[in-house]
Amino acid sequence: MNEDLESIEQPQNQPKGNKFWPAAWELVKIAIIAFVIVAPIRYFLFQPFIVSGASMSPNFETGDYLIVDELSYRLSTPQRGDVVVFNTNFIPGYKGQRFIKRVIGLPGDNVEVTNGKVEIIKANKTITLDEKYLPKDLKTYGDVNITLKPDQYFVMGDNRTYSYDSRMWGVLPKNEIIGKAFLRILPITELGTIK
Repeated sequence: MNEDLESIEQPQNQPKGNKFWPAAWELVKIAIIAFVIVAPIRYFLFQPFIVSGASMSPNFETGDYLIVDELSYRLSTPQRGDVVVFNTNFIPGYKGQRFIKRVIGLPGDNVEVTNGKVEIIKANKTITLDEKYLPKDLKTYGDVNITLKPDQYFVMGDNRTYSYDSRMWGVLPKNEIIGKAFLRILPITELGTIK
C-alpha cells in the first residue's frame, strides 16, 4: 500500500512541449478581438485630432489633442457655435488636410461681416452674434455678404486676425465635415468636454 501512495504522490514525467505557440496564439486572438472592437470606434465614431496653428487661439492652441465625435452629425446637423473638424479637399492648394473652425452660418442664413462684426439675417430678422468665446476686444475683419444654400456652412477661426476661413475661401460643404470637436485630452490641465 505504501508503494501505491508513493507512486501517486510522485510527479508524472510529462513530455515537455513547446509552450511558445499556444501563448503566441493567445496573444494573436487578443489582438484580433481588440482590433474588432477598437477599429469601428476609431473609424466610425471617434477620431483623434491635433491642433496645429493659431487660427483657433485662445480657445485651442497648437498641440491640443482633441477627440472628434463623428457620430453626432449622422443623427443631427451642425449648430451655430459648434467647433468642427473638416477635410479641405475643396480648397485649392489644401487637398488632404484637415482644418478646425467654428460654425457661424447655417443653411439658409445670410451672413454679413462688416465693420468688425458678424450679422446673421434670416427671415428678414437681423441678429448680431454675441460671441462670448472670443476676447472682448477682438474685431472680425472682412467684407462678406453671402447666402448659404442647403448643406452649406460658414465657418471662422476664433483668432479672426490669423484665421484662413470662409471669409477667404467661401462656404464649407456639409459632406466635408468629419465631426464635432467633443473632448480635449491634452494639455491635461484642459482635460474635458468642449462646449
